[in-house]
Amino acid sequence: MEIKIESINYPEGANIIYGQSHFIKTVEDLYEAMVNSAPNAKFGLAFNEASGPCLVRKDGNDNELTNLAARIQKKLAAGHTFLIIMQDCFPIQVLPAIKECREVTNIYCATGNPVQVVLAETEQGRGVLGVIDGSSPISIELDSDITARKKFLKDIGYKR
Repeated sequence: MEIKIESINYPEGANIIYGQSHFIKTVEDLYEAMVNSAPNAKFGLAFNEASGPCLVRKDGNDNELTNLAARIQKKLAAGHTFLIIMQDCFPIQVLPAIKECREVTNIYCATGNPVQVVLAETEQGRGVLGVIDGSSPISIELDSDITARKKFLKDIGYKR
């Protein structure tokens, strides 16, 4: 077994959800979850099929994001994983609907940070061991940081 690390590179200002699922219908259900939860969002999604023809299945309402998700998933090559790349929305808006999809078994991350996927590779294929989401903390927040956090949440409409 080999351990590999692959980065998920996506446009600045976009967010992603990376997870695991188990059935070809994932593509249709994730598409519906996205459009029903955030109708104004632009997104692309891709799902790595792990049996049969083992294709990277894809869908979305933005061709550039859809093709990027498919290219990244092809590079990651981990079976039964999915990647959603979204703009004009945050994961918090769609994550409950994504988690409700019957096919979704795990969410590795929902983020706008740089992401690295830690993969195990065997003769059978690749599997996800985990993800590195963003950077390590450098200090504990001060009162001024708490004030800034609360202001940010208010500015984006998540706090009164």
